[in-house]
Amino acid sequence: MSVDTTAPNPSLISWTHWMYLLHAVSAASGLFGPAMVVTAFLFGWPSIIAMIMNYIKKGEAAGTRLESHFTYQRKTFWTALIIYILTGLFSAPLVLLLGLGIFTWWLGAIVVGIWVIYRVIRGWLRLKDGQPI
Repeated sequence: MSVDTTAPNPSLISWTHWMYLLHAVSAASGLFGPAMVVTAFLFGWPSIIAMIMNYIKKGEAAGTRLESHFTYQRKTFWTALIIYILTGLFSAPLVLLLGLGIFTWWLGAIVVGIWVIYRVIRGWLRLKDGQPI
């Protein structure tokens, strides 16, 4: 993907900051609430709103450095969801083995949650520095 060196619309930059903020709020609610980071990120309203915002404005971001941020956020969300589902599918039969599946599901959710936090922070810092991801 080639990235245009022209500055994107300032309102779209703000829009992108809002999307990162919403994803961060969802992930943080998993740290400080009863949900895990990955479940709060995937199923929390702030992240769902951020994804809707992403799809609404992705055409405007095309050809700018913001396009990489929009793509990065979508990939983070959908990859986390796929890994979360696969972890659940892998863990479900293991529940029969003395509860081992609960441990594997919990461990998978922790690892994906850490990865989500890393991705949100990394992307937002790159955006703050005016860089593509």
